[in-house]
Amino acid sequence: MGFAVLYGFRKTVFVRRRRSVHFAAAALFLILASTCAFAQTSDTDKPVPVLTGNVGTFSFVTAGQNVIDTQVSPVLLIPIGNRWLIESRAEFEGQFQRPPDGGPYQGPVDKHLDYAQIDYIANPYLTVTAGRFLTPFGIFNERLYPVWIRCLQPDPLIYSISTVDSDGVMFRGGFPAGPSANINYAAYVSVASIGVASVDSERHVGARLGFFLPGPRLEIGGSWQRTLQDQRKNAFGFHAGWQLSRLPLSLRAEMARSFEGSGYWAEGAYRLSQVSFWHKAMHRTELVGRFQQFFVGEAGPDADSELDLPSANTRQADFGANYFLRDGLKGIVSYGRGFSPAGNYNQWSFGFAYRFLVPLGRVSEPTGAQ
Repeated sequence: MGFAVLYGFRKTVFVRRRRSVHFAAAALFLILASTCAFAQTSDTDKPVPVLTGNVGTFSFVTAGQNVIDTQVSPVLLIPIGNRWLIESRAEFEGQFQRPPDGGPYQGPVDKHLDYAQIDYIANPYLTVTAGRFLTPFGIFNERLYPVWIRCLQPDPLIYSISTVDSDGVMFRGGFPAGPSANINYAAYVSVASIGVASVDSERHVGARLGFFLPGPRLEIGGSWQRTLQDQRKNAFGFHAGWQLSRLPLSLRAEMARSFEGSGYWAEGAYRLSQVSFWHKAMHRTELVGRFQQFFVGEAGPDADSELDLPSANTRQADFGANYFLRDGLKGIVSYGRGFSPAGNYNQWSFGFAYRFLVPLGRVSEPTGAQ
């Protein structure tokens, strides 16, 4: 099934030949930059360009409707010297359904440029970024979105609040705030796009601030964003993450409030590596649970549908398991139950996620290696 879906995905991509000028220009720029960087690094001990990313194919069954979702997300990293880095991620996603009258699965393939940015490491405490970048509002958008990293494949209900990609400038970094705490920060300005769907953005400013305590391995922080187009509006967020030291347990939570709506999610992931029986299988297994709520905002249900937010107040609980077949490949399964005035529903998901990494140059061996 997975190979058939990937074949259909590839076929659909080639059939749909519409390409935006911005998407093609960004890809051409990255290819040329990669060629230059390769020429600089192939015969030296400098870092080489890297092509990495993830591929996933999943079946989502929501309220009895089955959608096969196939994603390919390549990431290109191009270091230039010791202070510059070009990085980009594209996303190709096909969502396929069987027509009511039968026949093979078919559906649209979306193409999106998540980010294409250049980073300048000014000093140990500041990195300046220019271009298209992921909006640092909360933690899911930047840190947990890729299918290989996330613990549960369905997006949180509040995911699309204030996470439209940004085109502009960002300043970020971190510094110690004493012997037992570190501060990380990000501040950004974004301009509006010119109507190209694959590189959409909006005009806004924002910032995120986090406090990390290395001892208990705990981070807490907050986000703010001000939209500067159409209706001026503010959005606020809160996030927390805790990795226990005595148990292989990770806890994460996020809250967001904006004109479109508000809500939160809290998630825990427990690796069964400490289970004494069936150790070979158990240490590859991870159990996950998430509870979340969404509340419709002042914008109303119509605006929420445009942002892919629920059209009514919703509560949902999800439970799942990840099994790491080998390094870079995992199988997933999950079940969720949603409760809403618009109707209760079940949501099943299962599939596979694969992570890849390919150096695009000769990797030098350490000095003195035999």
